[in-house]
Amino acid sequence: MTASLTLSGMLVLDKPCGITSRDAVNRLQRLVRPLRAGHAGTLDPAASGVLLTCIGDATRLVRILQLLPKTYLSRFTLGQSSDTDDATGQITQHATPDPLPDPVTVTTCLQRFSGVIAQTPPQWSAVHVNGQRAYHLARSGQEFTLSAREVEIHSINIHSFKWPHLDLSITCGSGTYIRSIARDLGQQLGCGALMASLQRTSIGPWQLSEALAADKLSHESLQQYLIEPVRLISHLPVYPCTAAEQESVRCGRRIPCSPDRLQAAPAAPADPSIALLSADHQQLLALAEADSDGLLQPRAVFLHSTTGN
Repeated sequence: MTASLTLSGMLVLDKPCGITSRDAVNRLQRLVRPLRAGHAGTLDPAASGVLLTCIGDATRLVRILQLLPKTYLSRFTLGQSSDTDDATGQITQHATPDPLPDPVTVTTCLQRFSGVIAQTPPQWSAVHVNGQRAYHLARSGQEFTLSAREVEIHSINIHSFKWPHLDLSITCGSGTYIRSIARDLGQQLGCGALMASLQRTSIGPWQLSEALAADKLSHESLQQYLIEPVRLISHLPVYPCTAAEQESVRCGRRIPCSPDRLQAAPAAPADPSIALLSADHQQLLALAEADSDGLLQPRAVFLHSTTGN
């Protein structure tokens, strides 16, 4: 059985430890060929949890899905550090501090990571340095410096702390490295720290509890768990179109924006896109942006439904 060329949507996968995010997408790709498949936010091989995977026209939504906040459960090991900032690298054992950091001290240090902060990515990361991935340079032993970047930490809370294990729940914006938080916390405490484990429990409204295990992917589970594109844009402003406007949108033509029909997003979105919907709100027609003339210009047009065979 092959995928219908009209199949489009998103699957919330539970990626296990030990495979790359691309490995998980490849499992999906084999089911939906010749359609495209992609993911919205990489998880390292040692990490597990929510991986949003899109197929067909819905791959055009990857860019805006990547901007959604993400929540992680992570265990930090204090008293250790590594060249990768996690337990997969070359680990250095530090002297046990006396006295040990107490919960109040740890909480005070963690508060410094809340909000918009400047964060330096790990040396072993996918960040580009002069056209090359940082981890390629690190693997070859080359010396290089990574610049700090602004990231946003929405919340960071202690679940449990018993030396040397610190379990945290962290909700953050796109581009945040949890490994970097572990490294920087260890430096502030003066005892070193690394990320021992990581599980992503949610991206936006999609929770781990509703995710499909990657090894359960099949044509049947694909049909059962597929989320149609119109359900993926609830965080964007929406604009329902008349029948005449729908035809213009399908041809990529600009349409006037009637302010009384433009429905604001529940919170300020990180992307300027406006979702153009059918009049009954049942179909995503396009992502558009308002131009200088106040017209809505389609940027990505969705012609396909979610039916399969």
